[in-house]
Amino acid sequence: MPQKSLMERFKATGAILEGHFLLSSGLHSNRYIQCAKLLQHPHHASWCGEQLVELLPDEEFDIVVSPAVGGIVIGQEIARILDIRHIFVEKEDGVPTLRRGFRIFEGDAALVVEDVVTTGKSSLEVMDVIRAAGGEVVASCAIVDRGGGKKLGVPFVALTELEIEVFEPENCPLCAEGKPFIKPGSRHIEEEKEEIEEDE
Repeated sequence: MPQKSLMERFKATGAILEGHFLLSSGLHSNRYIQCAKLLQHPHHASWCGEQLVELLPDEEFDIVVSPAVGGIVIGQEIARILDIRHIFVEKEDGVPTLRRGFRIFEGDAALVVEDVVTTGKSSLEVMDVIRAAGGEVVASCAIVDRGGGKKLGVPFVALTELEIEVFEPENCPLCAEGKPFIKPGSRHIEEEKEEIEEDE
């Protein structure tokens, strides 16, 4: 897999951000991969989907399941290539669940697709929903593995592995410096990033 090509695409689309970020896991980081900036371009989304499908284990899948919202675009792209259904898991009152009339049928062989796997929490929540509905989690994949892929307990592939430093909030050097954090995914992320850069 041409990792350099992926990194070039990240840089060209501004998908690698520098600053102070509060991750969904509760950890803090000084870098963040915002895959949405890459995947907003259909040709990049198609390329990522094609590359991931080539890496998948030789298995038959009935359905692709993604966590909302990060996994939706790449999940749809992979489902299109495999010509199977794609659905996504959302949280209702903080509980991961299927909504919008989505169904997983007994015995469905599922592929879990994410954009970035950090701790693996989101993927594991999706897997719980699949199994509770009677489906079987056959494999999982992501564009970027930040270390959580090995925790998923099923065959897992990613286009690249990136080691990005993360900190517990109480031990975060960026907090110690008084730098405000950004919650990635916010529609105001660029405005907040500019404010941090101005403060620096």
